[in-house]
Amino acid sequence: MYIVTGGAGFIGSGFVWKLNTMGIDDVLIVDHLNHGDKWKNLVNLRFRDYEDKNGFLDKLEKDSFPAVEGVVHMGACSSTTETDADYLMQNNFKYSQRLAGYCSRNRVRFLYASSAATYGDGSSGFSDDTERMQSLKPLNIYGYSKQLFDLWMQRQKWLDRAVGLKFFNVYGPNEYHKQEMQSVVRKAYFQVKQTGRVRLFKSYHPDYGHGEQKRDFVYLKDCLDVMAWLLEHHEVNGIFNLGSGRAESWNDLAGAVFKALGRDPVIEYIDMPGDIRPKYQYYTRAEMQRLADTGCPVQFRALEQGVRDYILKHLEVNDPYLLP
Repeated sequence: MYIVTGGAGFIGSGFVWKLNTMGIDDVLIVDHLNHGDKWKNLVNLRFRDYEDKNGFLDKLEKDSFPAVEGVVHMGACSSTTETDADYLMQNNFKYSQRLAGYCSRNRVRFLYASSAATYGDGSSGFSDDTERMQSLKPLNIYGYSKQLFDLWMQRQKWLDRAVGLKFFNVYGPNEYHKQEMQSVVRKAYFQVKQTGRVRLFKSYHPDYGHGEQKRDFVYLKDCLDVMAWLLEHHEVNGIFNLGSGRAESWNDLAGAVFKALGRDPVIEYIDMPGDIRPKYQYYTRAEMQRLADTGCPVQFRALEQGVRDYILKHLEVNDPYLLP
């Protein structure tokens, strides 16, 4: 059996879909559905059982489940604007510690979500070399909670038997429930459909024009291919970036959305909220050589290709879900 925490969320439900396409449905999904709509991500998936995250760890540590082949830990608060530090420390750090401890004691394959938010403003670069982790300075408490867990795994010397993935700007199906944390691809799509234009933040950095702030955008389906490969290759361990390896502007992304819809670009630049400006990243680009050196064969889609697939195969047909 495989366990996927955050299995009703964006990347987690996507990975259950990926397991289903591989013929695997012996899956335990762990999440906390509450009052939102992310339960809809489960409807088309095949899985053994569902557990609420609040009681799951106690049951796991009491060996209440069948033999576990692997744990894919995507469950966490992923909001970069969350300010409740105690909540993030418990949810993203302490919870992950207990789960990692179980996997280490029982020699269970463990993949977990770190984040590109650990790189802060990028002044220390975007190398996933674990020897450089200590020097990273996240800009928000979300990134810090992820950084703390990476460093803890390193101190435990467990990174030689587990994989941490520093996700960059992921976009794709199954993200509809994320509200303000949805990708700009999805937001831009609906802006174009409703108003004919896309709204982007103005730049407040002299080196970047409006809309020329750059990000590493990576398509969900490519991330899932990498995760599936890593789950099966136990000899590959450590922390790896998971991005496209390219830095592209918000203007590029908006242009890809317009192109997929067959429209000419119309972009409006709006003021960035004052509370975001001091923490805003103007440039991210994943260094992907370490993952390539493992022999991982996944080729990452160009931005236009990924955006076109997302829009035409999902958003345009009113089907935001991945289907087995």
